[in-house]
Order: sequence, then C-alpha cells, then structure tokens
Amino acid sequence: MNERKTVDLEDGWSHMQSGITKLKKLLEGEDESSFNAEQYMMLYTTIYNMCTQKPPHDFSEQLYNRYRDCFSLYITEKVLPALRDKTDEYLLKELLKRWDNHKIMVRWLSRFFNYLDRYYIPRHSLHSLKDVGLLRFRDDVYSDMKRKARDAMLKLIELEREGEQIDRTLLKNILGIFQEVGMGQMTCYQQDFEAQLLKTTAEYYKRKAAVWIEEDSCPDYMIKAEDCLKLEEERVSNYMHQSTRVSLLKEVETELLQQHQTTLLEKEQSGCAALLQDDKKGDLARMYRLFQRIPKGLEPVAESFKKHVESEGMKLVKEATEAASAKKDKDAGKPSKDSGSAWEQHFVRQVIELHDKYMLYVGGCFANSSLFHKALKEAFEFFCNKNVAGSSTAELMANFCDNLLRKGGGEKLTDEAIEDTLEKVVKLLAYISDKDLFAEFYRKKLARRLLQDRSSSDEHERSILSRLKQQCGAQFTSKMEGMVTDLQLARDKQQNFDEWKREHAADKPLTMDLTVTVLTTGFWPSYKHVDLALPQEMIDGVEQFKEFYEFTTKHRKLGWVYALGTCHVKANFDAKPIELILGTFQATLLLLFNTDEELSFSEIQERMHVPEEDVTRLTHSLSCAKYKILNKSPASKTVSKTDVFSMNKKFTDRMRRIRVPLPPIDERKKVIEDLDKDRRYAVDAAIVRTMKSRKVLQHQQLTMEVVQQLSRMFKADFKLIKKRIEDLMSRDYLERDKDNPNLLRYLA
Repeated sequence: MNERKTVDLEDGWSHMQSGITKLKKLLEGEDESSFNAEQYMMLYTTIYNMCTQKPPHDFSEQLYNRYRDCFSLYITEKVLPALRDKTDEYLLKELLKRWDNHKIMVRWLSRFFNYLDRYYIPRHSLHSLKDVGLLRFRDDVYSDMKRKARDAMLKLIELEREGEQIDRTLLKNILGIFQEVGMGQMTCYQQDFEAQLLKTTAEYYKRKAAVWIEEDSCPDYMIKAEDCLKLEEERVSNYMHQSTRVSLLKEVETELLQQHQTTLLEKEQSGCAALLQDDKKGDLARMYRLFQRIPKGLEPVAESFKKHVESEGMKLVKEATEAASAKKDKDAGKPSKDSGSAWEQHFVRQVIELHDKYMLYVGGCFANSSLFHKALKEAFEFFCNKNVAGSSTAELMANFCDNLLRKGGGEKLTDEAIEDTLEKVVKLLAYISDKDLFAEFYRKKLARRLLQDRSSSDEHERSILSRLKQQCGAQFTSKMEGMVTDLQLARDKQQNFDEWKREHAADKPLTMDLTVTVLTTGFWPSYKHVDLALPQEMIDGVEQFKEFYEFTTKHRKLGWVYALGTCHVKANFDAKPIELILGTFQATLLLLFNTDEELSFSEIQERMHVPEEDVTRLTHSLSCAKYKILNKSPASKTVSKTDVFSMNKKFTDRMRRIRVPLPPIDERKKVIEDLDKDRRYAVDAAIVRTMKSRKVLQHQQLTMEVVQQLSRMFKADFKLIKKRIEDLMSRDYLERDKDNPNLLRYLA
C-alpha cells in the first residue's frame, strides 16, 4: 500500500495563498471567475492533509495562526486605506461595503479551513474560525474607525432632527456592525455609540429648549416637546437598538421638560393656571401626558389644579355671601321663608356644576389619575367646609335637598333629573367633614315633609336614603329610614282606627274628622312639649283615639305633640265661608272666638295654657301677617301684651281655601345644641370602645384613635376629647397610671 506524500508547510500554504488571492480579487471587484467545486475541494483537501499528518508535520497550529494573519494583511493593504480617505456619509457607505466583504471572506475562508473548526479548535479551546474573522475586523478596523463612524452617524441624526431627509437604512446597517462586533454583548454599541448619542442629544435639546422657552407660549412649547419625543421614538424603532429607547427619551424629557418645568407651568399668560382658567382641555391633557414622563412631574400640575379649584370654589362662597347679605338688607323686617332661599339653591347648584366640570377634567384630561382625584377632593374639602353667610354647607345642602323633595319646591325637574341631582349631592357630602350636621338638618326637614304631607315622592325619599346609606353607612340613615317606615305604619294604624270606630264607637260619633299619626320617639327629632288646653271637640277625638290605642297596643305610652298638627277649619265670614288650613295652636285660638266676641292677650294665654312667646307668634300670624283673620286693637304691625283681639268678620279672599302659615322659628340653634349633645355621647362611646379593647393607652394615642374613629361623621375637637376623658375618669371608667400620668387605664 502506497503511503500518502507528506505536504510541506510552505508548499501547502503556497497553494492556499493562490486561493486566498483569488478571493481577495473577487472582493475588490476585479475580473476574476468564481470558485468552482473542484477548486473548493482542492483547497479544503490541502488543509485537511496538512492537519492530519503525523507530528512533526501536523501544521494545525501554524495554519490557525496564518488564517488569522491573512485577515490582518488584507485589512492593512486594502480595507484601512479605502476607509481613511473618506468622511461623513461616504465613510459610512464604504465601511458598510467593507463589512459585507469581510463577512463574505470569513464565510469562504472558514469553509476552506473547516477541518480546524472540527478538531483542533475544540481540543485547544480556541476561538472559532468565524469568531477569529470577526475579532480581526473589530481589532483592526472597528477600533480604528469607530470614532469617525460614530461622529458621521451623529451628524446625520442631527441633520434629521433639523428636518432633512437621511439614509435611515445606512444608519441601521452601520449600527448593526456596532452590535455584531460585540459578539453577543451590547458593550461596543453602548460605549462607542449610545453614550455619545445621549450626550449630543442632551446638548441639542438643551439649545432648543433655551430658545423655545423664551419665544413660545406653554401650549406651543408642549406641542414641540411632544413632537420631539414622538420623532425620537421613531428614530429608535427605525435604526437604533430598542435598549436605547428608555435612556434616549429620558435625556429628551430631562432637557425639554424637567429642566424648564417650573418656568413652563408658571408662564404668566399661558401656564397651567391660565390653561385651567381658559378651559384648554386639549393642552391640559397634553401637559398630563408630558409631565407624567418625569419623576414627580405631575405633582406641581396637581397642585395648580387644586389651587384653581379652591379659587373657583371660594368665588362661589364669596358670591353666595354677598347675595345673602344683599337679600338680608332687602328683606329687613320681613319674615324669613321656610327653607331654601334662592341664593342657597343657586350656591349648591353651582357647587354641583363645578364638581361635574372638574370631574370631567380628572377623567378626560388627567386620565383618572389618583393624584388628581386627591387634588380635587382636597380642594372641595377646603371650600365646602367654609361657612357661607353664617350657615354651614352641610345645612345648605340639607335645605337644597328639601327644596328638591318637597311639593312646590323651587325647581321643576323631571324624575330622572331629580335622581341625578340627588346622586350628585350625596357625592358632595363626601367632602363635608361634619356629616352629622347634615344628617341632623336633613332629618328635621324630612320630618316636616313627612308630617305635613309635603313630600313630592316616596320613591325619591327612599332613593336618597339608599344613597346616603351607601356613602355614610347604615348608622347614618337608620333614624331617617325609621321615619319613612313610621309613616307607612301610621297609615295602617289610621285605617285600623277608622274600622275600630265603626265597630266600637258608633254610638259616640265625633264632631270632626280625626287623623292621628303615631310615631316612634327614637326616630324623630325632639319637639317642645306644651300642655295645650284643647277645645272640647278635639278632646273628644284625643280620648277616643287613646281608648283605641290602649285596646290594640300593650305597654306603649302615647305622647301628644300638638305643634306638628294641622287643622282644616271652616270660617263663616260675612262675604263667604272660607276653609282655613291652620296649625293646631292657631285653630285652638280661633275656636275661642266661637264663644267670645273679644279677647285680650292675657286672656288668650290663660285659656290656652301656652307660653307668652307662643301667643305672640300665634296672634301675629292671624292679625298682622298676610291674612288678617283677627282684628287687633290698637292696630299695628307688632303684638304687645295689652292688645285686644276680635274676629274680623269682613275678611275675604279670592280663594275658597287658604293656608295660614306661622312665622318660622330659627331651628339652627336647637339643631346645634342637639348635635353637641350627640357628639359628646359619640366621643364617650369611642373612648370607652377603644380603651375596652386596648386596656392601657397613652393619652395622645387615645386622642388620635378617637379622632380617626369619628372622622367618618365629624371632625372631633381635641379639647372636647380631653374634656370627655376627664369626665369618664370622674365616673370611674378610666384612671391615670400612678407612675406615668400620660398613661390611661381602663377600669372594667
């Protein structure tokens, strides 16, 4: 068998050199035919033979080194000279061409030297042939040309920023080189391109921002900033690596927005305050989109929004106060109306509209951001807890609801509009710190509507109670719900009374129709008890109802509140009979004149058994007000103790039925007194509840926990809490620690 002839290193390499030279000519575009299969196999076989010879003729190591050197030689002779005489875009095009040629060279040579990749390289843990080719380009070409290439790219990017068209594909391919030479890492791209890109980007936008902030209004500046950010995002997606996006946009945001935030937002004619004032919703939405990009960027915008809403709210408070003052001056000496003055209704309606308006801002311009919901809440809490013309907003809201819900209220609205308005009022209630004050005033008004049959709709009454219950809890509405239920039960009780009369009292018919409303004391507001001396007709009715009640109910005691009663009395005047709708006290007074032609002030008081101030109110309503049913001597507009009264038989009116109102009593003082009492009980309960569970607690910590517990209903005063703690200590609920006076103990 013939032995294979040994191939000498230089002879073998000489044969390889011819193939490498042919490849270089092809790359340089010289007139040279491509490799055919036979040529390829001869070159591959030469390498194979030189690597598989027995030592010392195994030339694997030498061939590996010469493979590397042939790249370096080509780069030194051809590539670098072609690149060094070019600049800007021409440099980039040449670099891309040389990179593509280099990859072709690596692909062909790695095929020729493939046997090295199969055995020698894995055995010695060396770089693969492909990696060796890539490393030669990186170390010999990339390291030499990276600065010039980067500067050329940055120049093109700046031209594009100025509005010129550039070859984006060229940039994408060159940046591809920066990424590929990293061999799986982004280090080259980040250090050699991205770092300088970020620096020049910051410098570029710093120059632009300095000009724009002086020349442009806030909206115009923001439009430019938004366009710049959009274009930079496009640049990243078109030719940069996606990892650049965050850091690039951050530089733009810092220079355009963060550095000029205060100046931009506070621009006199076009800043945030001016945009809010002029209702520029589109610009405000853009402001939100831009400033949410920077850390804590929205906080100044939210603060401006809060201040603006506070200012708008305080304007309403001021206008309402002025309107109330003007009305007070105009109506000086006239009796005040029941509730719901025009300025009160207007004020609450405007607050609702203001809330609707700025809720749309929060939802539309500010993307329902919790920061802006908080700003709106704090702004409304600020002015909604101010007193308006001596009245709290809680009271005004209760009056507003009363006006909506009672028959003959000022506003004529559809059922849907009433429901919608009630829902908005309940939402506003969330901003009121003294919710218990609203509850007390609302309960008073509700009682009057229910007892005087002036409620426009049971459905609306139940609807608002349901909303209040959802907003403030079951305890908030429990008494009011009890009142509405009481009325239904009272109607059933009246039907039972009518049936009982037919069965058990047919032989004792009453001279008048009697309707009694039986109420549960705990649900209703407290009323002043007066032991009124009723006329005999009414006494008969009262006694008969007592008999019925005792017959049907056990262990219940009736208490009569005559002040809430209504009487329909037929008065026979000279001109015509007129039906008078009166209070029980007024009716009792008029019935006295069935037996007496004339009665003095003192005689009326003695016969009725009522306090002096009540007699004054009653006689004034019947002799000095709109309907002068009684004559007064001497005739004047005020009532005194020496006055004498007689029936005005000549009285007439175009109506056959008239309601004679009593001058309203200012209930505010009594409501406040009742509320103070309820608050004392609530504070006591909160203190005991807390101490019972904790046993031992610091004085300050107890105070804070009580404030927190009660915050849903009212803002507890620290002085009141301190006073209630001392009161509970005097009643042996609590005691101070002997060693630490600030420490409180619960006594079981």
